[in-house]
Amino acid sequence: MTYLGEFRVNGRALLASTVGHGAGLAVSAYIIGSFAPHLLKEFGWSKADFALLSTATLLTLLCLPLIGRATDLFGVRRVASLGVIVLPLTYLALSVFNGELKVFIGLTMLQVIFGTTTTSTVYSRLVADRFREARGMALAIMASGPAITGAVGAMLLNDYIDEQGWRAGYRAIAVFTAVFGLLALAMIPADARPAAVAVRRRRAARDYPVILRSPAFWVICGGMFLCNIPQTLNGPQLKLMLLDNGADSAAAAMMVSLFATGVIIGRFACGLALDRFPAHVVAAVSMGLPSIGLFLIASAFDAQWVLVGAVLLMGLSQGAEGDIAGYLVVRHFGVEIYSSVLGLCIAALGLATAVGAVLLSRFLDWTGGYVVFLHLTAGSVLLGGLMFLLLGRAGIAGRPVVAPEPAAD
Repeated sequence: MTYLGEFRVNGRALLASTVGHGAGLAVSAYIIGSFAPHLLKEFGWSKADFALLSTATLLTLLCLPLIGRATDLFGVRRVASLGVIVLPLTYLALSVFNGELKVFIGLTMLQVIFGTTTTSTVYSRLVADRFREARGMALAIMASGPAITGAVGAMLLNDYIDEQGWRAGYRAIAVFTAVFGLLALAMIPADARPAAVAVRRRRAARDYPVILRSPAFWVICGGMFLCNIPQTLNGPQLKLMLLDNGADSAAAAMMVSLFATGVIIGRFACGLALDRFPAHVVAAVSMGLPSIGLFLIASAFDAQWVLVGAVLLMGLSQGAEGDIAGYLVVRHFGVEIYSSVLGLCIAALGLATAVGAVLLSRFLDWTGGYVVFLHLTAGSVLLGGLMFLLLGRAGIAGRPVVAPEPAAD
């Protein structure tokens, strides 16, 4: 099948995964920054306390491996349905919560527990299972769902919250996630569920030891971990950090929207590159980009064009991440256990984000600013990006370690 022919044949599955992902949990990273200043002002929370919010991602260490396994066994529609139902309810609960930080963190944990069924671990399986020649670009399109929502919605939501209040903002998000989540479920092809015989043959006692013995698994997880320690800056802290660097509210909101735009550009650029160049080189370059942006923000240069360039670099890499994780996993492990492996890899991202949130909270307490954390994480991102070059070494690169893929049509 030709490159463009894959899009024509599998367009419905690609659209379903993109819409579902774009209305799922991942979009919260782009919108929560619009709420942060209002919540801190109304309830008197400190930036250090609010940074601890990202520790809720520790739950992904438990949730994502289980959800990934369930997706391989029972299919995308059944697993995603849970998050499509529960996620809007958590946004409605946030719209009426009483201002206790513990309650806010608890509701965020519920979002993580149930909302992870609407993430790329689940929806990207529709793409990995159907695309071969155009897999990089197809994954890029799917992964762009939340960024497209963020790019369009961040500025609109910021204005809406300023006019109607943050509680109305949460209610609007609840309606959005419910409507488009249900639409995505309706578009999932009927053949998306794994065959019963394939389910019976899959055994955790067989699959997981093979996964854990694979050097490629540890390189992918290690690189993703190091590159995602500053992930907490890309969500609730991004606008606060930009304000701290001298940007006004309107300029900071524009840069948050620009970050989402950078994610979209990064997705497509990386997708094209993955379909044409060695994956380990693309991963090393793409995932190492934020180190430049982090160093720039940490520097004494606070001109708006410097901040814009730094945020764009961070967004470009964030965009590449969604393509790279799925592409490397299906390349080294095949389709049959795709979500099982991807769930473990993205759990490593969750651990990195939680570690970064704790470090950021401590450094904000100790130093009152972001500079030390920015320097530390710029180094970790650079090291993590270089790790991906190991995937090109003999003994690590090669065929899927569990099951070969069917030949392309």
